[in-house]
Amino acid sequence: MNVLVTGGAGYIGSHAVRELLAAGHKVVVYDSLVKGHRGAVPNGVPFVKADIRNAAVLAETFEVFPVDAVMHFAAASEVGESMVNPAKYYQDNVAATLSLLESLNKAKIRKIVFSSTAAVYGEPESCPIREDAVLAPTNVYGRTKLIIEGMLADFAMAYGFSYVALRYFNAAGALPAGGVGEDHAPESHLIPLILKTALGQREAISVYGTDYPTPDGTCIRDYIHVTDLATAHVLALEHLLADGGPRTYNLGSQAGFSVREVIDKAKQVTGVDFPVKETPRRAGDPAVLVASSAKFQTDFPWQMRYSDLETILRTAWDWHRSHPDGYGN
Repeated sequence: MNVLVTGGAGYIGSHAVRELLAAGHKVVVYDSLVKGHRGAVPNGVPFVKADIRNAAVLAETFEVFPVDAVMHFAAASEVGESMVNPAKYYQDNVAATLSLLESLNKAKIRKIVFSSTAAVYGEPESCPIREDAVLAPTNVYGRTKLIIEGMLADFAMAYGFSYVALRYFNAAGALPAGGVGEDHAPESHLIPLILKTALGQREAISVYGTDYPTPDGTCIRDYIHVTDLATAHVLALEHLLADGGPRTYNLGSQAGFSVREVIDKAKQVTGVDFPVKETPRRAGDPAVLVASSAKFQTDFPWQMRYSDLETILRTAWDWHRSHPDGYGN
């Protein structure tokens, strides 16, 4: 089938593109390159550089390329930034997605896999978190994603859209075969920041908060390898292409690791005893986020192949060592 991938030059999107191609789908990447990288798009894959709010370019894209479904990754996604600049997040996430959905509806393209987030849960009442847990985001980023989930439900009811919303729990790692990895500017994710410190590109890794109600006082997160995440997206897409109805799922490795535990394992993997600096908490960071992926694994033949912490760190370390300057753009 023919799939448009918004944000397909970004970290998760570029891995999803490769899994789509491996599964036999045809792909068009649509990315503004504000955060994405042209070098992350495989050779030979059609690429459109534009914002998803540009209805004219989207309409032209749909005329040039047949599109059966959309994977929607394009978004602003930094929790800390969302708390100090909420307007940017309501514009780039909510308003932009509304514009995209209107363009899709006009073109009668009504199948969409949406990149949501674990941040819709806020501070969970229990772990592992199931899909029926209370939705109470503690940061603006999470609120914008929850609003979009509601928009998708409304478009499904009113216009016949079918969607799968996938709530992620800390994507990490890099393509095991090499050549694609994580490159954000500025970088805000823990594992690449740790590995950049191990490479000597940063003076120290900062630990944001050591007074959380966790065994070692640092935040606990559920890390999932980006390739396993991309595989799940393809399964969700194929559900929609088989005329499956709207669904919402959590995706995670179901194993929580604290910031200190990730740092310790990274020191083992890299062989570098890099400096660590303790700093105050960041606004909006929940203490614990660990997912139950049981619902998705019941509905789909999904097996995580790379989501143990050591493999995540080793594939990411291979990427950062071979691409110390990322994609170089």
